[in-house]
Amino acid sequence: MVGAGAAGLATAIFTRRLNPARSVVLLEGAKRPGAKILVSGGSRCNVTNTIVTDRDFWGGRSTIVRSVLRAFPVADTIAFFREIGVALHEEADGKLFPDTNRARDVLDALLREAARVGVTLVADCRALDVQRAGEGFLVTTARGDLRADAVVLATGGQSLPKTGSDGAGFLLARRLGHDLVEPTPGLVPLLLDRDTGLHRGLSGVSQDVKLTIWIDGAIGTRLTGTLLWTHFGVSGPVAMNASRHWLRAKLEGRSVAVTANFCTGASFEQMDARWTSLATERPKASVQSALATIVPASVAEAMLTALRIDGTRELAHLTRDDRRRIAHGLVAWPLPVVGTRGYNYAEVTAGGVALTTVNPATMESRVCPGLYLVGEMLDVDGRIGGFNFQWAWSSGHVAATALAHPEGSWLKA
Repeated sequence: MVGAGAAGLATAIFTRRLNPARSVVLLEGAKRPGAKILVSGGSRCNVTNTIVTDRDFWGGRSTIVRSVLRAFPVADTIAFFREIGVALHEEADGKLFPDTNRARDVLDALLREAARVGVTLVADCRALDVQRAGEGFLVTTARGDLRADAVVLATGGQSLPKTGSDGAGFLLARRLGHDLVEPTPGLVPLLLDRDTGLHRGLSGVSQDVKLTIWIDGAIGTRLTGTLLWTHFGVSGPVAMNASRHWLRAKLEGRSVAVTANFCTGASFEQMDARWTSLATERPKASVQSALATIVPASVAEAMLTALRIDGTRELAHLTRDDRRRIAHGLVAWPLPVVGTRGYNYAEVTAGGVALTTVNPATMESRVCPGLYLVGEMLDVDGRIGGFNFQWAWSSGHVAATALAHPEGSWLKA
């Protein structure tokens, strides 16, 4: 078994729980398993979310995602972690973290449970190739060959390659006949043009916004959440959620632009009317102080500088044209995205093995019987907030349920 990350550990544990008679060998290329678990959620590990549905994911067909999630829902995840000694608590936006706020405790609990149920974990043993061998498989490793009746690919995607997710599993899947949806980083900070971006001087400032991703001049996606201004551009949940949409559009050669509504529920007409009212109610207030009641003061100053509007001017003397420019900027500020920080900073991989090539009832490949694919290997990526971990637990459990009954030994890769 190669890939002792979240999905690999889950699949191994659940299989042995469901059928202790089945031999499970878990191969891990790194010296220590679970590196991505340790760095997730700011090293606190956002295990799952209180509410998880197929609408929280992008990529492959939603009906397949829904089927897998329903087979092992959040309640089962909470119960499983409670059983292995990890109690969870809820934080903002439904995120569930371990009570200890330590990712290390999550990984240690998974490793303890794997050992308890009899999973054979072999670290520092990379799977170099997987080939058909009669009715089973031959797995080539740096330490020699292994034979298995079944193989589960749980090697992850290409995000955070230093943790071991270097895309090797995609190559194995391709060799075994699978089509891949071309991968891109997902949940990754966005780079803004340093000459025209509003981010200069705003590093560390956060605000709630609604982002609109425009594809070929039409609205592609709208996302709401917290935006964090950085020295290189923007980060925070909403920017990271938006990254996969920007990258996928670029990959397809389409025109893509991003605008930010700093007043998440307001239209241009509403903001224009609000500024008209402000001028009547507080005619001697400065433009900048009025704007600072709507956005953070530093953002207000940066906006007015970019618009070349004198912020010291009294509202009573604000021209109609400038008032409308401010109102428009508040609801549709252009974010000049020029790229992302790449796989080294991405939390997930968008793309991967096409979902249509697996049976959602078993996670078994439709093109290579006996091969199972789980977790980030597949063309499924969730928004930030514990959703990608839930996909790992759910897809792992579905595969384990199918793997629990075949005769003979089998290997997870």
